[in-house]
Amino acid sequence: MLRTTGDLLTLDIGERTWETTPIDDELRSFIGGRGIATKLAHERLPFDADPLGPENRAYLSTGPLQASRMSFTGRMNATALSPLTNGLASSNAGGYLSRNFASAGYPCVELVGASDDLLAIHVTDEGVRFEAVPELAGATVSETTRAMTDRHGLESEHLVTVGPAGENEVRYASLMTSDTRAFGRGGIGAVLGSKNVKTVSFTGDADLDVSLPDDAVASEIHRQAATEDHIMKRQGTTSGVDLKNEMFSLPTRYFERMSFDEGVEGINGAAVESKKHKRGTCSMCAFACKLPTRDDETGLETEGPEYETVFSFGSNLEVGDIVSVMKSNERCDELGLDTISAGVTIGAYLQAEDRFGDSALIHDLIEKIARREGVGDSLAEGVDRVHDDLGVANWTSKGMEFPGHDGRVLHGRGLGYATANRGADHMYSKIHNLEYEGRVHPEGLDGKASIVADLEDLKAVNDSAVICKFSRSAMSDERYERLFGEEYEQLLQVGRRIVDLERHFNNQRGFDRADDTLPYEIEGMDDALDEYYTYRGWTADGVVPDGNVA
Repeated sequence: MLRTTGDLLTLDIGERTWETTPIDDELRSFIGGRGIATKLAHERLPFDADPLGPENRAYLSTGPLQASRMSFTGRMNATALSPLTNGLASSNAGGYLSRNFASAGYPCVELVGASDDLLAIHVTDEGVRFEAVPELAGATVSETTRAMTDRHGLESEHLVTVGPAGENEVRYASLMTSDTRAFGRGGIGAVLGSKNVKTVSFTGDADLDVSLPDDAVASEIHRQAATEDHIMKRQGTTSGVDLKNEMFSLPTRYFERMSFDEGVEGINGAAVESKKHKRGTCSMCAFACKLPTRDDETGLETEGPEYETVFSFGSNLEVGDIVSVMKSNERCDELGLDTISAGVTIGAYLQAEDRFGDSALIHDLIEKIARREGVGDSLAEGVDRVHDDLGVANWTSKGMEFPGHDGRVLHGRGLGYATANRGADHMYSKIHNLEYEGRVHPEGLDGKASIVADLEDLKAVNDSAVICKFSRSAMSDERYERLFGEEYEQLLQVGRRIVDLERHFNNQRGFDRADDTLPYEIEGMDDALDEYYTYRGWTADGVVPDGNVA
């Protein structure tokens, strides 16, 4: 089976030392990326660790397909105990980091401990260097990049960086790379911030010792990505805004409503496309669905906003102005904030204060949250921890704020939110795509438990390879088999082991069926959860038997 190779690199932040550990056996079973990080976290991270304590371990990992020149492979994984959800969480980011990470010679890097001084860490194929950078305290992401470029010739595509939000341990702080690409969900930026790590660089001349079982299929996928006429090449994920609005799946006014008819034209795909000023992509990818945007009147430039930011800082806040959403996106990137959690948390505050549509207030709150100033200090904790004080509904699952695909309309999506190990996460199974397209009827839960589980397993494989989730039009069961040199059903079994490990880890921290909940009711949810647990071989309480992860 296709897998990555090499040793684990462990960085002890407090001692400023490093060591390597062979992990070939684990890689044979877990491919790379999210799989190997989950396996190592399950083995090495204390079940009772404090997410913001030195005993938490953060993992950065790449997958075997970073050795190829195939489209949809310019991504990598980050895994840690989440300060937002209190469970194990993985996130991945695109851009240009993955192959520079691989060139340092390690498939997985583990960070443990904490430093008294703010650090930059430089990982190369020749060794590791720790650099004290107290002068970068409070620096934005791009300011940190400029400092690393001036001092060491390291550009943004070599760096993973914590903004002020991470330094201040905002529970949904992102880890940023390529300046504008985010390991967004779960607060992994806060984990590095708690360790007093400002940035980590990766560079070298090492090659991943990986051969594809079938080189021809990589060429086929790359050719299709280059030649396919797809609206995402013009509008990215915002190409679906109008459809979601028509299907009442565009949450509006902190989830009070499910469409934004009065403002959707100001933030839809056409509005974003009107601001796009050049092509944008990730490493090696010919699909090029990224959105570098510019507003000529104000001079504002950013990358995006993608759909989730259009929802979280647009309809969710009753803002129908794409330039305002672009500004929110740009500030979140610079400060290192997950746009979904930040926008939803601000939405909770706007509802409490009846201030929807106030762009000046929204942009001010972003700054205050990142620096934990004034009301931003409490909002930095996220909706789950502040909704009672605000007197608003708790729009989270497992402590994670909801994205913009409404489970009240897309019932399989609702089930997937409830079961996802990292909380309200649209990327964990992506069943909403089938419901939007009518391949699975949006209403009802009959038969959807096994579909959700299989999709969760497949996405775990993607995150281990690492393959972009937007590759689905180019992928098929047969192409998966040719890429990996393994039967499709066996690949799903790899994904199942990864999901089991995540869930088992979270079970040890007290998670069970009582946490697989939503802030709304869907008829048949209890039966669907029973079916889901049975399909996975878990107990009726949603607990993974120890034998499943032995």
